[in-house]
Parts: sequence; structure tokens; C-alpha cells
Amino acid sequence: MDYSLAAPKLLCAQLKSAGQTPSQSSMTFGGIIFQRAWLQGILVSTASDGGGRFVLDDGTGLVELSLSRDFSNRQWTLGMYVMVVGGFFVRTDEIPMIKV
Repeated sequence: MDYSLAAPKLLCAQLKSAGQTPSQSSMTFGGIIFQRAWLQGILVSTASDGGGRFVLDDGTGLVELSLSRDFSNRQWTLGMYVMVVGGFFVRTDEIPMIKV
């Protein structure tokens, strides 16, 4: 992960239209090259609610959150408003993923 690159605040809809750079390890949106993204929204699925995964809804779309052990042991509840900054990963035929 190149921490010298920006971590822009984006919406889920913007993440879906981000393009891959030739290096395949970075993305670009509006001329900004990034590997990490900052999103805010409401948790609509948590690992403990039977959904098995964390899903964030920012009002423009959904993004899956992959949480490290440091964060997965915390108390997460549906409807919680959260802000995340993490590595962004495009997945074919699935919602985008942010690894925190």
C-alpha cells in the first residue's frame, strides 16, 4: 500500500466509476490516483446479524467492509453511522470492497 497516495472521500456511486491505472494496484477518479478511500454511511449488515458480512450504505450505493481483527471484535449494530478509510478493491459482479 502506497501511503503517499491520496485517500479521497468518495461516494459508493463514485467508487463504481473509478478506473484502474495501468499498474493494476491503483485506481483513478477525477484525475486523482488512489489505493485507499474514505467513506461514511450506515451499517445495513453486520457479521453478527446473520448476514455474515459488513455492508455500508452511503445513500448512493453499497460497499462491503472487510475488517481486520482489531475492528471485528468491537460491538457493531445495524443502523450505526460509521466512517471508514481503507484499501479499495474492485470485484467483478460484486459490490466494491474496502479493507480496513
